[in-house]
Amino acid sequence: MALSPGGAPLTMAGGVREFAAATPGTVAVIEGERGLTYRALDDRANRLAQALLGRGLRPGDRVAVRLGNRLEFPEIIAAAAKAGLVLVPIGTRLTDAESAYILEHSGARAHISDVEPPVPADVVLQIGGTGAASYEKALEDAAPTDPMVPVDENDPCCVYYTSGTTGKPKGVLSSHRARTLMCYLSAMEWGLGARRVSLAIAPMYHGAGMVFDYAPIVAGGTVVMLPKWDPEHMLALAGKHRAQSAFLVPTHAQALRASDAVRRYDASSLDTLYFNAAALPAALKEWVMEAFPHAGVHELYGSTEAGVVTNCRPHDADRTGSVGQPWYMTEIRVVDEAGNPVGPGERGELFSRSPFLMNGYLDDEAATAACTTDDGFLTSGDIVVRDEDGFVYIVDRKKDMIISGGVNIAPREVEDVVREYPGVADCAVVGLPDERWGERVAAFVVPLPGASIEADALEAHCRERLSGPKVPRGIELVDALPRNAAGKILKRELRDR
Repeated sequence: MALSPGGAPLTMAGGVREFAAATPGTVAVIEGERGLTYRALDDRANRLAQALLGRGLRPGDRVAVRLGNRLEFPEIIAAAAKAGLVLVPIGTRLTDAESAYILEHSGARAHISDVEPPVPADVVLQIGGTGAASYEKALEDAAPTDPMVPVDENDPCCVYYTSGTTGKPKGVLSSHRARTLMCYLSAMEWGLGARRVSLAIAPMYHGAGMVFDYAPIVAGGTVVMLPKWDPEHMLALAGKHRAQSAFLVPTHAQALRASDAVRRYDASSLDTLYFNAAALPAALKEWVMEAFPHAGVHELYGSTEAGVVTNCRPHDADRTGSVGQPWYMTEIRVVDEAGNPVGPGERGELFSRSPFLMNGYLDDEAATAACTTDDGFLTSGDIVVRDEDGFVYIVDRKKDMIISGGVNIAPREVEDVVREYPGVADCAVVGLPDERWGERVAAFVVPLPGASIEADALEAHCRERLSGPKVPRGIELVDALPRNAAGKILKRELRDR
């Protein structure tokens, strides 16, 4: 087993064990009127770990969890680590078909959720369920002792499914070491640790959301769950619990600006706001700093595959549009198409190397090899420019990925669904600028000769097969798609329209 210098492996259960012993009465997690101290969190995680192992799961098996931000999510993370199991988070907004693909591709043997699984699983625990599948009954019947299953810190703790450029989501294998280090460093950077209260706004089933929402627990703090995004509810929770830190995406800031709730609630306790998904537009960042004058504003950049890559700190607020400099323990490399380093002010593809990188894509060696280098760097697929001081500015994407409201959307996945509609000869999907969502999905559709396509009917067809953020917000019928000499669709021309 690979050991850290202190002798104990880094795992996602470590913080729960440590603070259950050191500060057992401290409240670890709050959701509505429910709360768990570290002692109770540790006890329930022990029981869940024992319940899963008692139902025939073995270390290394995968456990799907499909939940919003609720009290049970942190104990499920800790329980999986205690039992040596690998979590497979599934988004609550995915369709049954999308969820079924992840369950089948991951080989998950267990399913924990507040809804029934779309396909059978060996072990099903349903929160709010009854009978043999009852989550609470399983905990009640299980032993409260920690199973202490040996875990190698370099083994995966989670498989996150993220959209790629080839359509179907890929499973990102993330290790205990990578995630735990990010939790500790996030706690240090954004004030998430002991004697601090943080809001869990981003969904925990998302790679970034899990790190930033779980980091307070790793570091002995308190996390308050926001079950569903609502600007007024967020501000009310911040005031009630005197929360100090919150992770947001620009879409949240847009919603807060559009609401008058900021004027009606006391959010003066918030001293740290940190944003991801895209750089804040200048006017929006200025509004955030005016609306939350007591808060330092950070803008970070990263990915599920690479973890956190850069951070722009409050004292660099004048670097509008920048996502900052390399984060802790991170090296970056910016290269041209031939792989040669480029200088300040020159465009190039961004690569990073750090302890936070993924172990690879599940069962996809070719995709893993395509985005990594022999010396351990991983490509973001983003085109950036660095200034003379090393600050990074994202200027384009090598990949066609669309990011809408912080959700990664693969154009090909949407295109495949559009092409299934009767009368469609060809199509191309691109992201167009959107003030609220960052980008919105737009589809350019070429009808078959003589075919009549109604945009509303095509949108309804997509909505039945795709989760909300992936559904085209605009459908334009065109005679032909612009292509280059090699036949590749010129999506930049479509975006420029």
